[in-house]
Amino acid sequence: MILRDFPPMGVYETLFKFADATNKYMGDPGTHPWAQGYPLTTQIPGGPDLPKSIEFDALDLKYPKATGEPPLLEAIADYYKHFYGANISSENVAVFAGGRPAIFATLAFLLDDTTVALEETEYTPYYDVLKVLDRKVHLISSNEANRFRPSAEDYDIQPLTDTSRVMLVKSNPCNPTGVATGDEELRSLLEKFSAEDKGALIDEAYEFYCDPEPESALKHIENIDDTNIFVIGAATKGLQVPGMRIGWAIASRKHIEIFRNYSSFGMGGVSRASQIYVTKLMERSRITQARNAICKFYNEQRKRYGDGLAELGFELYTGTGGFYHWGKLPQGLTGDGFNERLFAHEAGILPGRLCDMGRTESVSSLEHFARFSFGPLSAESYEDDLSILRESLR
Repeated sequence: MILRDFPPMGVYETLFKFADATNKYMGDPGTHPWAQGYPLTTQIPGGPDLPKSIEFDALDLKYPKATGEPPLLEAIADYYKHFYGANISSENVAVFAGGRPAIFATLAFLLDDTTVALEETEYTPYYDVLKVLDRKVHLISSNEANRFRPSAEDYDIQPLTDTSRVMLVKSNPCNPTGVATGDEELRSLLEKFSAEDKGALIDEAYEFYCDPEPESALKHIENIDDTNIFVIGAATKGLQVPGMRIGWAIASRKHIEIFRNYSSFGMGGVSRASQIYVTKLMERSRITQARNAICKFYNEQRKRYGDGLAELGFELYTGTGGFYHWGKLPQGLTGDGFNERLFAHEAGILPGRLCDMGRTESVSSLEHFARFSFGPLSAESYEDDLSILRESLR
């Protein structure tokens, strides 16, 4: 064997275990994909329909441009300018094949003397990326004791030994907890990491899924060209098209140039067909309708499933964003133990230990926690979902 072995990312670990137990892929018809982070890919109540076709010609079969096709770059920049008053242009945007490649590229090109700071409880791939890149990591307190809500002082971070810079990596709203940072709290955080020798990667995959309305860091950044801040977005969640694999980074022009150079040898651009499709989704009136409908529908789903899970004995710590519930399992169950029961019903959750950024060989402090996803669930599935959960707790 000539390649270094590496285990699957946390969500995929669960998917593979589910497949071994059921001979099905979680998300197939009849399964209950509570472990997965994707939204409904059908029209939601009050939302726009999803186009079933696109038009393209011979020119669109050529290689894509390194940082994205101009119509999509303009549409992305226009979106943030219109809804958040962002001071950016298309030259501040780079398109990637999803949000994760944008995150990976940003962390891969960090200078070696950089401390990466992130919360103890975070988006599972962050752990894998930082481990592969062998980055020096500072963990920010985010646990049961502080209800997974770090204080402002927790972000006062000094570089670790042999480093001179600090880069914050933060999903907002947080995946898995749904804790959202907004308004003045977000503005203050961005000011802190706009200082010299500091930077921040703000992962806004769940931007639309906030109560009471969508939130973006770009609302609070006066001139991104003067910062080391990267805002990562994607069509995956808000625009309901995870299969299109379109994501983007908003950053200073000098950093976008680095992404252009990286794409020239490491990516080769992103599918022009997918870019055409997503550009269509970002038409002003359509995306306005999508923002409003996503926000309303999923806020209702969050409350509904929160009430149901609490009645079943889950101790919830969920915030006001995302499409997950984060909580402690009843009856002293572990996430893996609960999945053994759920797999019999062709259902599964994400064990909390996989969201532990400080995981070691010893038992994780999140062993008894779970992330429950209501993202892919229709309003009509609620009673069946609760019935399976109830049965699995007997």
